[in-house]
Amino acid sequence: MAEAADFQGTSPSPARRWLRRTGAFLAAAPLLAGLFQLPAAPSVHAAPQDSPKAANGSGTVSISLDTFSPSVPTDGDTLTVSGTVRNTGKQPVTDAHVGLRVGPELITRSSVDDVSKNSTDVQGATGTEVGGKYMAEFPKLTPGVAEHFSISVPVDKLDLGDDGVYQFAVSLSGQTPAQPWDQMLGIRRTFLPWQPDEADTRTKTTYLWPLVSTVHMTAQTGSNEQQTPVFLNDDLAEEIAPGGRLDQLLSLGKGLDVTWVLDPDLLASVDAMTRTYEVQGEDGSTTAGTHQALAKQWLAELQEAVADKEVVALPFADPDLASLAHNGTSVTGSLSHLKEATDVVANTVEPILHVKPVTDFAWPMNGAVDPSIIKVATSAGADKVIARSDSLEENGGLPYTPSAPRPIGGGTTAVVADARMSTAFQGDLTKASTSTLAVQRFLAQSLALNIQTGKQRSIVVAPQRMLSARQAQAMAGAITALQGGNWSESQNLTAAAKAEPDPGATTKVPSTSEYPSSLRKKELPRAAFEKIASTQDALDNFKVILNDESRVVTPFGRAMNREMSASWRGHAADATGYRDGVKLYLDGLTAQVKLIDKSDTKLSGRSATIPVTVQNNLVQGVEHLVLRLTSTSPRLQIGGDAYEEQPVTVSGGHSQTVKFTTTAKANGQATVIAQLYTEDGQKYGDAVTFDVKVTEFTATVMLVIGGGFLLLVLAGFRMYTQRKRAAAREAEATGPDGTDESVAEPENPEAPDDRLKEESGTRTGADDPEQPSDPAPDTPAESADPSGTGERVDR
Repeated sequence: MAEAADFQGTSPSPARRWLRRTGAFLAAAPLLAGLFQLPAAPSVHAAPQDSPKAANGSGTVSISLDTFSPSVPTDGDTLTVSGTVRNTGKQPVTDAHVGLRVGPELITRSSVDDVSKNSTDVQGATGTEVGGKYMAEFPKLTPGVAEHFSISVPVDKLDLGDDGVYQFAVSLSGQTPAQPWDQMLGIRRTFLPWQPDEADTRTKTTYLWPLVSTVHMTAQTGSNEQQTPVFLNDDLAEEIAPGGRLDQLLSLGKGLDVTWVLDPDLLASVDAMTRTYEVQGEDGSTTAGTHQALAKQWLAELQEAVADKEVVALPFADPDLASLAHNGTSVTGSLSHLKEATDVVANTVEPILHVKPVTDFAWPMNGAVDPSIIKVATSAGADKVIARSDSLEENGGLPYTPSAPRPIGGGTTAVVADARMSTAFQGDLTKASTSTLAVQRFLAQSLALNIQTGKQRSIVVAPQRMLSARQAQAMAGAITALQGGNWSESQNLTAAAKAEPDPGATTKVPSTSEYPSSLRKKELPRAAFEKIASTQDALDNFKVILNDESRVVTPFGRAMNREMSASWRGHAADATGYRDGVKLYLDGLTAQVKLIDKSDTKLSGRSATIPVTVQNNLVQGVEHLVLRLTSTSPRLQIGGDAYEEQPVTVSGGHSQTVKFTTTAKANGQATVIAQLYTEDGQKYGDAVTFDVKVTEFTATVMLVIGGGFLLLVLAGFRMYTQRKRAAAREAEATGPDGTDESVAEPENPEAPDDRLKEESGTRTGADDPEQPSDPAPDTPAESADPSGTGERVDR
């Protein structure tokens, strides 16, 4: 580490300050040796070496330090320390009291680390107890029972010397039945930063204040013209609600001089909530969102908070650069998604916040870098990478912490955040005691860094991406104390990146094999990027048929950016579910344009028409589609060939029937395939297959039909000649004057009509038993024979 040998006075500084620091170091050396190398010499009343206390270095009483106020005291202040003590042993403690102890000044940053690691060790150096009335007494401490204490002491009673970082401890002394003498039974060490006067040189400190969340929006939109967005759940509303994580981050950050680091996806999601939106339920159904007013209020407060501050925008959805570098670059198209996520930033942040964001910074997870990460981080246009000093470790024996910027080649600058200060607020800080210790440790590291050398340096603090509410509260308290102190001044990230690089600082990027295995285990796998590529291929095939491709390209493009988000680390199952959901939804939309299934068809004749229907259930129309109908058998041709293609255009919510002309070459069954294609020849959707049974008219069949027709013609001719002969006989029986010479009496209207009889096949004339001159009977004799077919009988 850069601070492994960070002793005061190793670089030029004022002579008086150098002598003072050297004297302090020499005076503190024996105490430091006792703290870090050998246990303190036992007193005559010391516990036996085989006691539990001696075995593990901890006492039988635990001490929590809940308040330390002010965090950075100065002349004339009264320091108030409060907390609880708890007897963790099995015997009561009597004649106990809580006292305050000021230990030796800590010269190096490494010594601050060591005190933190041994903060409860009763055997280490403790310093002198502040005497007099500045203590809290307890006649008896019952096992398992917590007792509260609060002690206030004027700072001038602490007998502090020169400015610097002092070890400060709260201890409990008392007696037990087994060891009835006064002894230290518990201790809690922390730090007292002491800089009553303005420092000769102030450290320029940059604080990143990240507003980053998890993925909240799906690729799905409502099936309407407005494209109502659909959220995975209502978690975002909970985060921006009063008291929520993002609400507290905003409230705390707006009172600090910080650089805001934003994920544009978070802004886009909250902005979408200001209008009509839907929330997805566990069963997949959706309900109307109801938090529009909440979203508007949060955005309005954010606009106010960043109005005069620097805003650094990450690529959309904060892509996991390390995962992309290690597992995604070998998958075609992965880097293009990073470029898209970067390009969309300007059109997302500025319209919402009304400030122009800085977009030339990349921030890998935990600031861990290797050559492949640097290459990916800069591929989309960034020329500055936020790294961390536990990744770019100093290996040249530099005895102080160098400034943040490091030129690492190729026109790229690594802005190296200080690892100690950046990680000060990790872990569970829900307890006041852990939060208080974190604040004092952060301040101690900052002051220890400042007194290393008289040269001004630029330091960057880059905490974890998603601070919890309690972590943010602790960090805000530390920043507030630091900004009100006498040894630090704030600057934004851009200014820190432009600072003069330290010529002695390392610029060597660690190899890929040195990348932390703990981080690699949580990366997105190659399968994740393959799934994204598959979704992109499906989207490319779908968008070409749409009248307005932006309705799907935009939501699905942003969804694929979210699939690469660093927020999926540690949530592999959720990440897989999200990716599968995006692809499934796209497949569902694609299937809305399809061919209607056809049943088997029977064709009679040499030619016929086959209709095929294309259905479009999308809101918008589709075009640039081609429907191809193919016959798999030579007995049936489509449009005079084996297949025929026709263009297809279908309005939204409608169907279109396309008709194909077919020609039969032989009878039998032929299989026909209908398939949609895009104009570039890619298959679209599933094919529809059906059978066509062909009944073709052969030459024999045509001869039979022709013979039948000839018979009909001959039958008609015979009937015509018969009628003609009958008409001639009737003309012979009629006189010149037109009267019937064979009838002497007037015609009887009831008599049978000889003409009708002739037509019906009944014999007349000479063959009739009655002569034409005979008078006709009133009623003719009935024939005993049945009448002929169609014979008309008058009664």
